[in-house]
Amino acid sequence: MFTGIIQEIGLVQKLEKSKGVYRLDVISGGIYRDVKIGDSVSVNGVCLTVTEKAKGLLSFNIMAETARKTSFSVLKKGCEVNLEGSLKADGALDGHFVLGHVDCVGTIKSVSKADGEFAIGVGYPDEFNNLVVDRGSIAIEGVSLTVSRSERGLLEVHIIPHTSKNTTLDAKKAGDMVNVEFDILGKYIAKRSESGTRGRITEEFLSSKGF
Repeated sequence: MFTGIIQEIGLVQKLEKSKGVYRLDVISGGIYRDVKIGDSVSVNGVCLTVTEKAKGLLSFNIMAETARKTSFSVLKKGCEVNLEGSLKADGALDGHFVLGHVDCVGTIKSVSKADGEFAIGVGYPDEFNNLVVDRGSIAIEGVSLTVSRSERGLLEVHIIPHTSKNTTLDAKKAGDMVNVEFDILGKYIAKRSESGTRGRITEEFLSSKGF
């Protein structure tokens, strides 16, 4: 589990496919010191397992299906990626609960940088409309953000200067693909509504789901 608070920007050194599995090598100067082989790391919002670690380089294996269903399909050597180590039991939750399980690939529809404001419009499949609410949480490329405005198949987020400086979002442009993970709490609420389950989302219910 992650928080969506990016710890550093890594650099892809290699992405190659062998026997249906991709190997991703990422140069890391920050979380490299803290993670070990077998640990989970969020790479652009995708939960991956560290398989090798050597001289500032973290290696991961990616299944072909994951590559097809995420923005990894357009990832290549030289690309920057958002990195976050997994949330520790005693860690602070500064963003929101991010699982690293991408729901869909969105497309950047608009980028606005004017009068000190930075906003990004992201298009997504209509089937996820019930999971998007204004002022709700969302993870884009692994970054915890707040939906400022939404309509069918389109949402907008505003990026503060700190987030712009410390993530890959500042370099995004119209047409770029991005990983989108909707808020897990919203998914549970939607699921209960669809199944006709009555009752409130209680502390006991959330505890049973690991929150």
